[in-house]
Amino acid sequence: MTVKNVSVIGTGYLGATHAACMAELGFDVLGVDVDPAKIEALSAGDLPFHEPGLPELIRKHVASGRLRFTTDMSQAGSWADVHFIAVGTPQQRGGTGADLTYVDAATESLAASITKDSLIVGKSTVPVGTAARLAELVEDAAAPGVEVSLAWNPEFLREGYAVEDTLRPDRLVIGTRRPEDEAILREVYAEALERETPWISTDYETAELVKVAANAFLATKISFINAFAEVTETIGGDITTLADAIGYDTRIGRKFLNAGVGFGGGCLPKDIRALQTRVAELGLDHSMRFLDEIDQINLRRRKKAVAQAFELLDQNIEGKKIAVLGITFKPLSDDVRDSPGLDVAARLYSAGADVAVYDPEGNRNAAARYPRLGYVDSLDEAVTAAELVILTTEWNEFKALTPADLEGKVAAKRFLDARNVLPAHDWENAGWTFAQLGRKLNR
Repeated sequence: MTVKNVSVIGTGYLGATHAACMAELGFDVLGVDVDPAKIEALSAGDLPFHEPGLPELIRKHVASGRLRFTTDMSQAGSWADVHFIAVGTPQQRGGTGADLTYVDAATESLAASITKDSLIVGKSTVPVGTAARLAELVEDAAAPGVEVSLAWNPEFLREGYAVEDTLRPDRLVIGTRRPEDEAILREVYAEALERETPWISTDYETAELVKVAANAFLATKISFINAFAEVTETIGGDITTLADAIGYDTRIGRKFLNAGVGFGGGCLPKDIRALQTRVAELGLDHSMRFLDEIDQINLRRRKKAVAQAFELLDQNIEGKKIAVLGITFKPLSDDVRDSPGLDVAARLYSAGADVAVYDPEGNRNAAARYPRLGYVDSLDEAVTAAELVILTTEWNEFKALTPADLEGKVAAKRFLDARNVLPAHDWENAGWTFAQLGRKLNR
């Protein structure tokens, strides 16, 4: 098969990025979604989320004619050579497992629409065993005389760097049952292979497990250093120096050893919970039991940030203005799903504080989830007359702050750096009561 036409089923964060990048790689691409409003916006080059570089890429290839969007699955089924499934797998309502409703529906609808020999490629993050089940579904739904097979190709996108990660991935993992399917994907990813991108050819189960294993490891690394932060907060010590010291060990490495308010977002929290649920279904709940403690350490960091705020305000928080800087779960994103910053702000508000929230990109999404907070449009507006400033997301705008930037604006010189990104001595020397998570509070 010579691949010319590619469809991407699902045009959310993953799907829109993959579709635009496939067009950039030279393929004709059709994005398919059930939401007419989303299709209309994407066709106009508008994105419902923030991702650097992606709007420009979509507009470029919509204008070139290489990228189109539709709600008609039958167009994709009769046209594309390769179909990527890129729909969401959110956490189940009222449970911890992955909700496969959208993956199942997309695969079933697509398989029933295909009228030519083609390859379906799953990119969604799914519990192990899903691909094998979907392969049977695809085989049963295929029209007589039409050969359709399934491969699994997990995504490893970092929000804020999704275009780069798609066009220049650090590895490609391909789960297949047929050599000819791997050959097709080698054609799709020929440009990456020319750059000698590592190519891991494996089975369905390993391909499914790679993504959740990577996220579980990163979550473990973050919670590991935060567990030590609980120690240094109690007895003393410098958690950042500790992380630097062990990070020099090449077996450990420094990345993701940053103590603070913990991780959030739409992947790490739900993926470690879904992994625990799936292994329990397989009778192996003891194998991933440690992930429950990882989750609990992470959630305790949020409670610690709130407790630290109370301590800085001498337990008198009622009616006090608190500026919360950063509400997205990470910088370069507008994603507030499971955001530590939003959780901290909401807890402070519920305790009676007057909370002023400023985030360069996240205010609108946060307001949709928690409308009662006070959202403001600038850092100055947030900190003016604040009794306490809390940094919860490490946007460059906040990492560059100096004591002089806030001089004469705040009502009191109290600062909680919940991401450990500011130089404590500079602030303390300027007369601030300055606290960081992982550091014993000196009053």
